[in-house]
Amino acid sequence: MMFSKACEYGIRAAVYIALQSLEGRRVSVTEIAEEIDSPVAFTAKILQQLTRNNIVNSVKGPTGGFEIEREDMDSVKLNMIVKAIDGDQIYMGCGLGLKECNASKPCPLHDKFVDIRSNLRKMLQNTSLYELATGLEVGLTYLKR
Repeated sequence: MMFSKACEYGIRAAVYIALQSLEGRRVSVTEIAEEIDSPVAFTAKILQQLTRNNIVNSVKGPTGGFEIEREDMDSVKLNMIVKAIDGDQIYMGCGLGLKECNASKPCPLHDKFVDIRSNLRKMLQNTSLYELATGLEVGLTYLKR
């Protein structure tokens, strides 16, 4: 598992909100939780983090819910969601979980993980919510099993 459960749900939630926003809909916490197979209370906490980090917008009131402006979907990259929920730890730390692992005192996997982390960082920095939402929209990708 590369991301924490909260981060996985955060990415799924943001993609679902983006998809619904493309269709002009705001969505409730309950609907999001149902669509991404996440507990409602847990989803609410994740959405708070995404809102606090300006990844999604929360609109109060009877017609409220969560949305993402179309113009923001291109600029919101996956690395922003990962950082908001998990921090930068995914780019650091040892692949074997050792406390001390670096170029001067590497674990057996260190050199291989350097490349993997670099590629992961590039992918997360270059993948936008819009790209993921449109894949869902046309049925090429799915959020539920």
